[in-house]
Amino acid sequence: MLHNKKVIKHNSNDQVHASNTSVEILNKFILPKNQMNSKEAYDLIKNELSLDGNASLNLATFVQTWQEEEVHKLMDECITKNMIDKDEYPQTASIEERCVHILANLWHAESSTDTIGTSTTGSSEAAMLAGLALLWNWRKKMKAAGKPCDKPNIVTGAVQICWEKFARYWDIELREIPMKRDKYTMTPSDILNYVDENTICVMPTLGLTFTLEYENVLEISKVLDKLEKEKGLDIPIHVDGASGGFLAPFIDDQKDIIWDFRIKRVKSINASGHKFGLAPVGVGWVVWRDKASLPEELIFNVNYLGGNMPTFALNFSRPGGQIVAQYYNFIRLGFEGYQKIQNNSAQIGQWLSEKIKSIGLFEIIYNGKGGIPGCTWRFKDGIDAGFSLYDLADKLRSRGWLVPAYSLPEHATDIVVQRVLVKQNFTMDLASLLVEDIKRAIEQFKAHPITTPLTEKESSFFKH
Repeated sequence: MLHNKKVIKHNSNDQVHASNTSVEILNKFILPKNQMNSKEAYDLIKNELSLDGNASLNLATFVQTWQEEEVHKLMDECITKNMIDKDEYPQTASIEERCVHILANLWHAESSTDTIGTSTTGSSEAAMLAGLALLWNWRKKMKAAGKPCDKPNIVTGAVQICWEKFARYWDIELREIPMKRDKYTMTPSDILNYVDENTICVMPTLGLTFTLEYENVLEISKVLDKLEKEKGLDIPIHVDGASGGFLAPFIDDQKDIIWDFRIKRVKSINASGHKFGLAPVGVGWVVWRDKASLPEELIFNVNYLGGNMPTFALNFSRPGGQIVAQYYNFIRLGFEGYQKIQNNSAQIGQWLSEKIKSIGLFEIIYNGKGGIPGCTWRFKDGIDAGFSLYDLADKLRSRGWLVPAYSLPEHATDIVVQRVLVKQNFTMDLASLLVEDIKRAIEQFKAHPITTPLTEKESSFFKH
């Protein structure tokens, strides 16, 4: 039966706004029955994505929000390359290996030839792989000593969620040393109350998610050295250098920090290429100080893609573009380029800290020195500003800024903080505009008092 519905035809060059599609509401959860031309599909999606925030003003995320044009070109050229297929893409595999050795050298591995490591989809996967290697090595040690190995634990400070996932997925007790007011990092004196023979490792973080501070890897190692001498417990260290691994080697006031493979007890390090490694989102790294630190049983050999290829990853197929882009940054910037970018970011973070402190309402928790570029603050004790930091975050969001406010973890949940991360595309000029907007928001709160300040639950800010 024919319907008397007029069909409007249009060619592939029509604008989406002149097509039938512009006056239809797309079903969001069912595959469309008919196809549309590529220009229409692109425009529809592009219009919808305009509802996202401006990445350049996202001061919450640790992930890079800007890339050079050449990176975009390389990503396009590598869009079909699958990293697992090393037989088909041997040069991409070679570039991955070069990156591992570059990082091993940067982190002072004793021997580049004995170093082993791999790229991952990010630091979360890298942390999982490092943790698995430590777990297996601990089990071997316990079995060799004729001891049970059913109750492993890992000792950390306040960790990013990937370590909570690792502990839960592999049934490991997470012994998280809690934050306290004015003590936000894991201090060496805390450790002895948490470690025992079932500890697979102590895991300090080089750049806490919550405050941006570094934990003191060298002092933690000294405590563990003393423990081994006194009680015979040989407990390794894994360093979560998700951010700091690409910062400490370059920032002038951090070059004297000893945190990496110069410390014998450090067996492995993970870092995010897509954070301060300056690569596009989707690449992380884990490096072991030597091949003995990675159990052979965890490495699988695959031959059905055309060659015998060793692999150690939680993922199988994954894109090669981000790895190529990481290598591009290495050869494009060199040590000099990374040094300039990271020092500029650190300088801006320290400047922001001073300006926010000068407002008079806030106590600076982290001033941008000796950690991740940025700053962290809370209200001074006894201050009743008439608004919450969640209100301030919400007001700044109306101007496009994403500046998170959140409470600290267990045992410090009464402390609400706000922080800014400074990345390579956040200039001093933008920082000055942010300070102006913070001051303007505070003046508006004074002129129009808030009767009921926002709580964390009510806050419109989506935490990253």
